[in-house]
Amino acid sequence: MMRFNRRFVAASDDIDELGHVNNAVWVRWIQDVAVAHWDAVAPADHRATWFWVVTRHEIDYRGNLTAGQGVTAETWVADAPRGARFDRNVRFTGDDGRVLVEAVTTWAMIDRATGRLSRIRPDVAAPFLEGRPSGTSGPDVE
Repeated sequence: MMRFNRRFVAASDDIDELGHVNNAVWVRWIQDVAVAHWDAVAPADHRATWFWVVTRHEIDYRGNLTAGQGVTAETWVADAPRGARFDRNVRFTGDDGRVLVEAVTTWAMIDRATGRLSRIRPDVAAPFLEGRPSGTSGPDVE
């Protein structure tokens, strides 16, 4: 599987009344890293033909950030798609190495021309599933 990383820093607008990053911000960051991954590795014709929508989020909150603190988001697609859908894993790790948030989100592919669900073809899935074997390390896409 190919992993993709992106850095986020909590801004003052991201902070809620409890003094840490609001849950809605974590969801926005999940979407932002997923879209950035698609934009970074999908060929231009794929990006022009399809887009993605979230159908489900499963999120485990284990820690949090305050304004000015940073986190690295890592995302990957571990398994082949099922029809028009696949699950994307996301892990946010703080600068101290602690995992703060983990998520599995289900995304569905939509055909831009028709606005309807579209089965994910092998050539569309390939850039997310190939690149390096599961469990190995190497340069990250940014």
